[in-house]
Amino acid sequence: MTDPKTQKIGFLAVPQFSMLSFVAALEPLRAANRLSEHSLYEWHIFSQDNQPVAASNGLPVSPDRQFDETDDIDMMIVVAGIGTTEIRDKKLFEWLRQLSRRGVALGATSTGSLLLARARLLSNHRCTIHWENKESFEEEFPGLNITGELYEIDSNIMTCSGGLASLDMMCQKIALEHGGDLAMGCAEQFIHPHIRPANEQQRMELQFRHNTSHPRLIKVIQLMQNQTEEILTCTEIGEKVGLSTRQMERLFRTYLSTTPNAFYMQLRLERAKHLLLQSTMSITQIATACGFNSTSYFTRCYSRGFGLTPREQRQKL
Repeated sequence: MTDPKTQKIGFLAVPQFSMLSFVAALEPLRAANRLSEHSLYEWHIFSQDNQPVAASNGLPVSPDRQFDETDDIDMMIVVAGIGTTEIRDKKLFEWLRQLSRRGVALGATSTGSLLLARARLLSNHRCTIHWENKESFEEEFPGLNITGELYEIDSNIMTCSGGLASLDMMCQKIALEHGGDLAMGCAEQFIHPHIRPANEQQRMELQFRHNTSHPRLIKVIQLMQNQTEEILTCTEIGEKVGLSTRQMERLFRTYLSTTPNAFYMQLRLERAKHLLLQSTMSITQIATACGFNSTSYFTRCYSRGFGLTPREQRQKL
């Protein structure tokens, strides 16, 4: 029996990439080689300037190939993280397009999907991205099929939401190419006994995030999360879930140690912060999107909540 062909995978490290996403994508390949006792995969690290790239945690990763040494690469995965919204490098986008024209499969972890989209490589493909970036991604590319799944494998394009979803995506890739038994063996090597399907939620369930299982309180929080632009009054929320204003206030005080209005305001401010950091929307547009009737009122609320103005928040990028 002949040995299977070794698939050569490149990882393009983008400044401030997520180390967890990167390692979670790479390590299953190593495990597959070890468990199969074959060189199923070979990997190489690239950077745009051929210099070490610092992850978001400050640790550097050094490329082992030059940026133009891609002739034998079968797949290139863009590993990214925070700060990706600022990257509009035409040379990078053309490099990615050249790889695609040569038949190289492309992948992305976390915000790497944004760079594939800016390179015009995600049309007619399902794709996903980290939940923090989904709204701004949809705003910039309204014509794309952005699903919000943990990961998407669609023809020769593979994207994932980041974090440990990289591990699930790569195990799924191994399963498709070399069988489910090997993929499960790889997952178990990392004490990950269940390879999550793509359609599992990216975010933690509300009851775990807020440490409460009270059904009506969960419904109130869901309503607040879904209504950050057209703000509901406590009376309107109570009518929808069958609670009086006093009952709602008691629930928030008992389970969350806050008031409904304060909790609702914090949700809106957190959404505003995500949009400030992850989108190109103007401050006025963000104020409107988060239910503030004036930019000045938004600025005052934001300053009280985070200790700096929306403009100062953007300047910290």
